[in-house]
Amino acid sequence: MENTAKIEINDKSIEMPLITGSEGEIGIDISKLRSQTKTITLDPGFVNTGSCESGITFLNGEKGVLRYRGYPIEELAEKSNFLEVSFLLIYGELPTPQQLEDFESNIKMHTMLHEDVRHIYQAFPKDAHPMAILSSIVCALSTFYPDFSATDSNAVDLAIWRLMGKLPTIAAWSYKKNIGQPFVYPVNEYSYTKNFLNMLFAVPATDNEIPTEFEQALNVLFILHADHEQNCSTSTVRLVGSSEANLFASISSGIAALWGPLHGGANQAVLEMLKQIHNDGGDVQKFVKMAKDKDSKFRLMGFGHRVYKNFDPRATILKGYCDKILALLGTPDPLLDIAKQLEEAALTDEYFIERNLYPNVDFYSGIIYKALGFPTDMFTVLFSLGRLPGWIAHWLEMRNGVSKIGRPRQIYTGYTERNYASLNQRN
Repeated sequence: MENTAKIEINDKSIEMPLITGSEGEIGIDISKLRSQTKTITLDPGFVNTGSCESGITFLNGEKGVLRYRGYPIEELAEKSNFLEVSFLLIYGELPTPQQLEDFESNIKMHTMLHEDVRHIYQAFPKDAHPMAILSSIVCALSTFYPDFSATDSNAVDLAIWRLMGKLPTIAAWSYKKNIGQPFVYPVNEYSYTKNFLNMLFAVPATDNEIPTEFEQALNVLFILHADHEQNCSTSTVRLVGSSEANLFASISSGIAALWGPLHGGANQAVLEMLKQIHNDGGDVQKFVKMAKDKDSKFRLMGFGHRVYKNFDPRATILKGYCDKILALLGTPDPLLDIAKQLEEAALTDEYFIERNLYPNVDFYSGIIYKALGFPTDMFTVLFSLGRLPGWIAHWLEMRNGVSKIGRPRQIYTGYTERNYASLNQRN
């Protein structure tokens, strides 16, 4: 295969280099297209545009493959833990025992928040959405640590430890603020996920027991959400970081992007759909028929995926944990019953099978979060906690590689030149 692609525009023919990835993907390097032809490409949503070369995550939607730094997601979910996977994503290799011990220790040294941050929480309205608080507080960390330097590797490591250590505390306090309970401080002897669950659900008046199964399920959820290539929020982190904004501001922008219902808010939409079905009487088959009707405005949330044209590999893993958690709880919940009926319909109905509309990661994660006791407006916050190491890894890769400030072009469709009319001449 030739290593260039020929592009013909009007009477001009030019050759653009072909870039081949390590897994065989081929891209056309159009970086000199405009300078040579005065022409640009138009790609709404950037669905056919590669913004960078990256060595962090490989995703093959047709075959249902997801790997972090070459390691299959199935192996990492089964054998690893979230902080080990975080180290892998951020630094490129699985840690040695000593490296992992040091990484965990450094993160636990930075779980506390500056006491002045408590006053910021007090300024938010009682019903402030936890994602708004999360993004605001993370950006505010820039004011508490203004000495950050992206060119100092020690300063970058310190910022990474601070973010990894403090984000669970920020998230848990966002929840406590929302429900009017006192803040619970971190307990550094706990594991990463147990500490977070304790800060969420403990109260000073009584002891709080965290079931091991809950801790394990959240650990796997965090691993599965840790990175997913150049999605909306990750691209946002890289774009903001390309302006040389500091790490705190860049991560804050990623949280804001993740908040959108078409991105991180999808699992919250699953629960809202289940409530809609329940409030309508709980007739699942009625809504399945509506989903098949092209004239109906009803849409099944949590089925199919923009990238995966096969079964979402993360959903395959979560299905087992979903079944385990529901069996452990053993308490009837009408919304969870509806979810199981929808799952069965999607896995057995030819309409869904032919169109590859399988339950995706958002479907199962929403059910598990509901079963664990999380309110729906905390679902995207949990997504943020999992995605943090991926955002950090992409920010680092972008800053350490060949990077230009992000500056997309456009096709202008507005008015051509017009003459200014004074105010008394306008109709």
